[in-house]
Amino acid sequence: MDSIEKNNGFIQVAFATTNLEDIDSHFGSAKRFYVFDVTKEQYSAVKIVEIKEKDTDLTVSSLKGIDIVYFVDIGPAAAAKLINNGIFPIKYKETVKIEDELNKLTKMLGTNPPPFIKKIIEKKAA
Repeated sequence: MDSIEKNNGFIQVAFATTNLEDIDSHFGSAKRFYVFDVTKEQYSAVKIVEIKEKDTDLTVSSLKGIDIVYFVDIGPAAAAKLINNGIFPIKYKETVKIEDELNKLTKMLGTNPPPFIKKIIEKKAA
């Protein structure tokens, strides 16, 4: 799994998943996060972060370097810990296909990303 070069304006995202196909886990009970580098041209799987024990601090620590994490739910304390560690949390109310979200992100990066994603890219380029 090759990482995409930093000078290409990429973001690194993680998806809480049980099956490596869907965003289908609560942040606090997720046993794995599937991590991708995403640019306006492509996305590339980087790694799978396995969570061995239910501990918010350990989970947040294991996601250091990730820009955005997706899940189906999260508690307010865990969300605050993500934000304080520079990780942007995105919550879905229902299960979503990882591939669908990756395709949306790729397209968005090639058009007009929202301000929070522009800030992530600018921070990485600095």
